[in-house]
Amino acid sequence: MHVNKTAYSTLGMNIMTDDQAERIHNGTLQTLERVGVKVFESESLELLRSAGATIAGNQVTIPAWMVHDALQTVPKMVVLADRDGLAAMTLQKGRIYYGAGSEVPFTIDLESGLRRKVLKEDVCNSSKLIDALENIDFAMSLGLISDVEVGLSDIYQFEAMLLNTVKPILFTCYNRRNLDCIIEMASLAAGGKEKLRERPGIALYAEPTSPLVHSRDALEKVLTCAAEGIPLIYATTPMLGATGPVTVAGSLVVANAEILSGLVIHQLKAKGAPFVYGGGIPPMHMGTSICSYGGPERDRGCIALVRLSQYYGLPSFTTAGCTDAHTFDQQAGMEAGFNIAVAGLSGGNLIHDLGYMGVGMISCLEYLLLCNEAVGAAKNLIRGIDVDEEHLALDLIEKVGPGGHYLAEEHTMKHFRHELYFPEVLNRRNYDSWQAEGAKTFGEEANLRVKYLLENHHTKELLPETVQAVKDRVKRITLST
Repeated sequence: MHVNKTAYSTLGMNIMTDDQAERIHNGTLQTLERVGVKVFESESLELLRSAGATIAGNQVTIPAWMVHDALQTVPKMVVLADRDGLAAMTLQKGRIYYGAGSEVPFTIDLESGLRRKVLKEDVCNSSKLIDALENIDFAMSLGLISDVEVGLSDIYQFEAMLLNTVKPILFTCYNRRNLDCIIEMASLAAGGKEKLRERPGIALYAEPTSPLVHSRDALEKVLTCAAEGIPLIYATTPMLGATGPVTVAGSLVVANAEILSGLVIHQLKAKGAPFVYGGGIPPMHMGTSICSYGGPERDRGCIALVRLSQYYGLPSFTTAGCTDAHTFDQQAGMEAGFNIAVAGLSGGNLIHDLGYMGVGMISCLEYLLLCNEAVGAAKNLIRGIDVDEEHLALDLIEKVGPGGHYLAEEHTMKHFRHELYFPEVLNRRNYDSWQAEGAKTFGEEANLRVKYLLENHHTKELLPETVQAVKDRVKRITLST
C-alpha cells in the first residue's frame, strides 16, 4: 500500500493550495457583503432584492448564503455540441479545449503582410481555417468586421462562423436585441429552439466591468442566456494595478466577486442554467500602460482563476495563444508556445485567444496555424504516460533483446501515431533536405499552408434552405435598424 501519494492521469500545474483558495473565497464573500457591486439593470436589482440582498440605489451588497445557494444550483458540467448536434466538448475537470480569440479590429493581410482593418471575408476565412485545423476545438470570430453597419458586426460575425465551421461557437454580442437574433440563427441551424437548448452548440462570452460593476447590457445578456438555456461565460479581466489591485491575490478577490455576483443573478433568473467561470488578470505594463497579453503575470493570474473554478467545481474559461508582438516574429512564437503549454497544464477547459497579436488588437492566420501546432505539442505532453502491460512492452523488449531494433515490430506500427507527435508545418527535416526544398522559414511555410487550406478545405454545408433562412434573418435585422 502506498500512502501519502496522489495519482494523476495527466500532467498538471497548480500555484494555489486549497487553503489559499479558501482565503480568496472568504475574502470575496467579505467584499460582497461589505463593499458589494454596482448593478445597472432593473430586473437584476429586483431579483437580488427579492432574494435578500441589500439595495441602495445601484449599490448591492450580497450575503454569503446567496452565493452558496447559487453555487449549489449551478451545473458542474457543461456540454457543447457541434453544429450537427453531436457532443463535442465536455467542460469538466480534466478536459481541455483550445480555440481562437474574439473581436480584434485589425488583421495581417495574407498577401501583403501588412496590418489592415478586418473585413467580413476575413472572419469567413478564419472560421474556415478553424474548421480545417485539427487541434483547434472551437471557433471565435478572430475579427471585428469593419465593412458592415456599425452595431451589427456581432451578427455578421456569427453568421460567418455559423456558415463556415461545424465546430462549437463562442461568441460575443452588443446587446439583448442582437443576442435574440443570434439565438434565432443558431436555432435555425440546430433545428429549433428546443434542440438548441438540449444540445447547445454555442456559448456567449459576456463581461462585467472591473472593478465590481455589472452594466445593463452585460446583465441583459446574462438574463437572456439563463432564460434560454444558452451556456454563459461570464469572464472578468481586472488589470493588475489599474482596474484591480496590483497584487494577484487582491485582483483575484475583485475578479471572483464580479464572477460570483454575476452567477447569483444568473441562477436567480433560472436555477440550473449553464454557467462557465473565468477570465484573466492581465497586468497593466507600468512603462507603456498597455494591457499585456504576453507577460508571465497574465499566465499566473489565469492559472489562479482556473484553480478557483476547480475549487468551486465549475467549468473554466481562460486564455492562451496570445502575444504582445505586432508582427509574426520570434516573440510571438515564444509567448504563444509558453502560454499554450501553461494553460493546458493548469487544466483550463475553454482556452481561447489563439491567433491574438498586437496587445489584443491584431489577428494573424499564420500565427493561428502556429498556435495549432503548439496545441498539438501541448496535448501530447499533457496527456502523460500510459504504463499498462501493453505500453510497458516487456515481452517485446525480451524478444528484441540487446542490440536489436524495433522499427519492423507490429507494436511500433500499432502505437507510433498515438505516441509520437507529427506537426504539419514545423520543420522535422535535416539541413540538406530543408535546403533542397527551398529553405523556407516557418512564416513562409505557414503562409503557404494557410492559403492551401483556404482553397482546398470544404466545410460541411448546412441545408440550402437553412442557409437562406439564416441570411434572411440577418437581412431583417439590418433593414430594421
